[in-house]
Amino acid sequence: MKELIRTNDPTLIAFVSALLQGEEIDCFPMDVHMSVLEGSIGVLPRRIMVADRDLFRARAVLRDNGIEVSEGR
Repeated sequence: MKELIRTNDPTLIAFVSALLQGEEIDCFPMDVHMSVLEGSIGVLPRRIMVADRDLFRARAVLRDNGIEVSEGR
């Protein structure tokens, strides 16, 4: 699995997940339950992971929808 995005914005996580599901790309949100450790203040970023084989397509989907993707991850 490769990291596609990392963000503190829960709406971006939901939007990215919906975009990827619409393109039939499986994704896995990580660090969702870290709020227990941080006290629900949203300091720790959440990540969206995709399979290695889907990374190129997933990045293209996000770029096509105006979401900046770091190529280094």
